[in-house]
Amino acid sequence: MGAGKGRDDEQHVVILMTCGPSMPGRCATPFYIGAVLASMDARVDLFLTMEAVRLAERGVAESLVPVDGGKQVIEFIRDAKRVGVRLHVCGPALPGFQVADTADLIDEVDELSSGGALADLILSCDKVLTL
Repeated sequence: MGAGKGRDDEQHVVILMTCGPSMPGRCATPFYIGAVLASMDARVDLFLTMEAVRLAERGVAESLVPVDGGKQVIEFIRDAKRVGVRLHVCGPALPGFQVADTADLIDEVDELSSGGALADLILSCDKVLTL
């Protein structure tokens, strides 16, 4: 196995998401891109940090619609999860965005992660997208 490669030489992509509820029009795209990549057999880790951690708070993604008449952000998250995207939430960022209790996170979160975990993901992947 080469550096950054997983089983069967799959591509590994990390999507670093920083935008959140203050910019609803930007909240669906990272999940959509992640779902497309995962459906093409890439390993995808989507890491929510900065204001994006609010999307993991119960009720927030359910209340956001990026485009008038479109689907809710939570549906984009669920679409990504269905095809295998792993969802990480930056634990150290939660208190700064008034998310006090990890019990308040949506079920779709795979892992509460640290900056060190993000660094490990970045150093082991093939591509990093920042959205």
